[in-house]
Amino acid sequence: MAAGPALPGLFMCFAACVLLIFVSVSSPTWEKISFLNVPSDNGEIHFGVFGYTGSATHIGYNFNPSISGFDSSRINTNIIHNLTYVLILYPIAAGISGLAFLFGLCGASYHRVGTIFMSLLAGLAMLVTLVAWVIDMVLFGIVKSRLHDQNIDAKWGNANWIGLGAFAALLFGFCAAACGIFGSYRRRRSEAAATY
Repeated sequence: MAAGPALPGLFMCFAACVLLIFVSVSSPTWEKISFLNVPSDNGEIHFGVFGYTGSATHIGYNFNPSISGFDSSRINTNIIHNLTYVLILYPIAAGISGLAFLFGLCGASYHRVGTIFMSLLAGLAMLVTLVAWVIDMVLFGIVKSRLHDQNIDAKWGNANWIGLGAFAALLFGFCAAACGIFGSYRRRRSEAAATY
């Protein structure tokens, strides 16, 4: 193994990538993962990155679930609708952390440059995840508050905390990768030079 210090960062980037994929395939694709759960006439509606229970999958959406007594005029404003577009940052962060993992594989098995790129991409993915998480907490916090004003008992979903876990994994991955840059790579290079 070329760089043992790169391995913790590699593991954390992989874990973050998996968590961000889980968040990205939230409702309506995977009903078990959601940002906000709202009771309705037909059970419970789950809101995710690309829509909500029963809606088509697309980027950006309005809150129009079938809930008796629900007045969507206070929720479906231009600002809130535009904030739902920003949820696309979760799949983007998943892709960046996947790239960080791939570069980390290169860094862990061969060369320091892979670890450097893993560190840079983990930092970028961490920032994108942080922005996405803050925006989703603001967005769904406003929606939850306005639903409570209409006596609708909305509850937080698990995607919020999975996104926070991905951010924490990327933070640790970035720090571990940055430390892994200074790990020992000489053994691999000396072995490669000996074969020539």
